[in-house]
Amino acid sequence: MYTIQDLRDKHLIIFECISGSRAYGTFTADSDTDIRGVFIQPTEDILRNGFIEQVSDEKNDVVFYELRRFMYLLINNNPNIIELLNIPEDCVIYKHYSFKLIENNKNKFLTKRVRYTFAAYAIDQIKKARGYNKKMNWEESDMKRKSVLDFCYILNKGGSELFNDWLIEMNAIQTVAFPEFTTLIQKDFGLSKIEHARDLYAIYLLPSEIMGGVYSEKENANDIKLTAIPKELIPLTYCIFNKDAYSIHCRKYLEYETWLKNRNANRVKMNKEHGKQYDSKNMMHCIRLLLMTCEMLDTGEINVRRSPENIELLMSIRNGELEYEDLISIAEGKINMLEEKYNNSSLPIEVNVNDIKELFYQIRTHIQMINYYHYQYPNEDGN
Repeated sequence: MYTIQDLRDKHLIIFECISGSRAYGTFTADSDTDIRGVFIQPTEDILRNGFIEQVSDEKNDVVFYELRRFMYLLINNNPNIIELLNIPEDCVIYKHYSFKLIENNKNKFLTKRVRYTFAAYAIDQIKKARGYNKKMNWEESDMKRKSVLDFCYILNKGGSELFNDWLIEMNAIQTVAFPEFTTLIQKDFGLSKIEHARDLYAIYLLPSEIMGGVYSEKENANDIKLTAIPKELIPLTYCIFNKDAYSIHCRKYLEYETWLKNRNANRVKMNKEHGKQYDSKNMMHCIRLLLMTCEMLDTGEINVRRSPENIELLMSIRNGELEYEDLISIAEGKINMLEEKYNNSSLPIEVNVNDIKELFYQIRTHIQMINYYHYQYPNEDGN
């Protein structure tokens, strides 16, 4: 497996650039610097170790795509990839001659498919914008990890109540009647399965010599605990474990914990400050994608750097100056225009795969010839 440093040390990179907001012209002082690029894995390495699709750092701020993967994504008009064909020159870090072969043929990659790939990505940004607010609400409420016991319910008086509430009530009643009564805890009870009844259990008060428990209090315990019940014992009551609800809670909590770990603190601060109940950066990307889609269908050109008018609009969205409903209205208006623009566009419907195969062959052959030349006639330093 390669690292980014391996790619640099072995001189496998053929293109490297700054992408994202700094390329669009919508960056701020707090914006991250996203690096994207292309590398070529040597043929002998592919044969020995298998094909490597991409290499990235932990946060995916720096990502390099192997040439074959890169061209596959280009053929499918992937929004993040096709933009690299027309990245502004002030964002280009390194460009090998072989990559210019791709740039010179960029018209062979752009097709009417952008209507679907870019628009679908834009709609996904809308969903993320609302979902981001949900996670912020989780943070404000200090979301807690619940245990199995929080999803156990006692059948009582024609209804149900949480096990913990039932236990508090029972202890209170017994203490009033019997002052010497020892307070019961969940380990004093045992459960046994009720046949033909999903997630329903009989609950018993156990003799002191039997080690019981409704659930194991170990950190990784994700189910109720069954106990071997003596035949002479009679069920005290019945308990339901809502396992489905517990599983949903665990998934949501994992999602929340992952978000806390990976979130951008500056982005959270920005969204809290404008208080518009949506992630303004997602909505900015949504509108940008739709603007680019309309342009590509109209002109057949990929304009990564936004116009001054576009930048003004996009930055006002990023700063939370527009209401969510107004942004949805703008997005819907752009989406409704796409059908007509698609029908009138001069872009091809799909890529000529044979042309791309030939281009792929030319680039790999070119790189192999260079590597062979350097191997046969190294510089004085051995390179």
